[in-house]
Amino acid sequence: MKCVEPPSCNSTAPTVFVGRNRRGAWVVREQNGTFGGLFVTRAQALKYARFENGHHPETIVEVSREIELDIPADTSAQSRTVEVTEPCSAPAGSRSLIS
Repeated sequence: MKCVEPPSCNSTAPTVFVGRNRRGAWVVREQNGTFGGLFVTRAQALKYARFENGHHPETIVEVSREIELDIPADTSAQSRTVEVTEPCSAPAGSRSLIS
């Protein structure tokens, strides 16, 4: 008899956290801050999380506590700060991604 580990135990996909911030926006954040984004709906957040982690839903963790999008500043790269105070409206058929 051969013992096999479940896919989540040997997956190399990053762990991704999904939850809401204090303003009610949906937040996606990779465990080490490699990627992340803010979203209006849960469905958009989960779609982005699956895409960014290579379609490994077993490594996506939805948290019940507040979560913030904290991307660590890389001293070798130019840092930028973007603050969104209210959702933007885009023309029909266009796609928008805030990250």
